Amino acid sequence: MGKQPRWTQTWIGGTRAAGVDLGYPGERLGFPRAGSGSVSGFGRRLGAITVDWLICTWAIAGGLLRADPRGATWVGLAVFAVEYILLVGTIGMTFGMRLFGVRVATLDGGRPAFGSVVLRTLLLCLVIPAVVWDRDQRGLHDRAARTVVVRL
Repeated sequence: MGKQPRWTQTWIGGTRAAGVDLGYPGERLGFPRAGSGSVSGFGRRLGAITVDWLICTWAIAGGLLRADPRGATWVGLAVFAVEYILLVGTIGMTFGMRLFGVRVATLDGGRPAFGSVVLRTLLLCLVIPAVVWDRDQRGLHDRAARTVVVRL
């Protein structure tokens, strides 16, 4: 009898530890492995959203609420949502996304419709859908809006 892995090793280590090849992120969606048009990694996405959040909360909302900085978080979130809806809806990316070389695209590589952008933004503002990812590095907000973040 050969040595078989304990069930906890495959469960804790995920499907890759069980010997299942899932391919690269975006392969089953038809995106290239690397370069322009490939699915963006976590680091670029985190960097982009951090830049956008800082711009919206510190620069814009902080300037609007100098007298009462306690309200800057909610105003910052509202400014963040408006920034995402306007910029992703018109040019496909925000300031942070441009800085980190990524954009939001539909599953066929085009620009998302306005309704998809609004849905994606509202779910992104809830945070939880954005931190639950699938094997193609798409958050629940991307899956619901039928979008993906790709490299420029």
